Amino acid sequence: MLIFPAIDLYGGKAVRLYKGDYQQMTVYSDDPLSVARDFENKGAKWVHLVDLEGAKNGTTPNIDVVSKIARETSLSCEIGGGIRNMETVEKYFRAGVSRVILGTAAVTDETFLKAAVAKYGEKIAVGVDIKDSMVAIKGWIEKSEYDAFDFCEKMQKTGVKTIICTDISKDGAMKGANHALYRSLSEKFSMQIVASGGVSSIEDVKKLAALNIYGAIIGKAYYTGAIDLERAVNEVR
Repeated sequence: MLIFPAIDLYGGKAVRLYKGDYQQMTVYSDDPLSVARDFENKGAKWVHLVDLEGAKNGTTPNIDVVSKIARETSLSCEIGGGIRNMETVEKYFRAGVSRVILGTAAVTDETFLKAAVAKYGEKIAVGVDIKDSMVAIKGWIEKSEYDAFDFCEKMQKTGVKTIICTDISKDGAMKGANHALYRSLSEKFSMQIVASGGVSSIEDVKKLAALNIYGAIIGKAYYTGAIDLERAVNEVR
């Protein structure tokens, strides 16, 4: 299993939200590049980036920060947040990103999703953000009409290779990951599954690794010191 330490970007800073609430934002660093370098020093191979401003309005206000991290560290970068057209996808790839995550657009624009997967294959991932068993969109502000498992099945049929699945009720709450959810996903689908939301202890990391899923995102637990990133990377290596 891979460990994906996370940097959520807002106003060029590294921040965290509580359960996706923009009104409950904590700024952890004014220098996201230095945070990424710490990830690198602790043995991480990837960084999971989210542009929280982009998630709301479909723009790329933090692309300079993303490009710096991609070009000035050895980390492979994946980025999500407001990627709703091919122009934005290509802009991020030109910036040095390794994988682009489609969220809202994967739900609302099937034509774009299929075109992106056809052109870029495994470099396109889909974020499946779950709220009350339904897929949430637009920065988690709205619920779509899709049941999470039905949507995952649709993604697999479309040719998506990687899904980043977030249980919103767990995100930033430091109460543990939804292991039952990830077990069910791993049993039902052949896609690479990345667990996100609530990964808050080394025990959590070990339990997820035992499910043989592709990866786990560590967010708030890194910033608060609840998880030693170097130890987490070594546990799953």
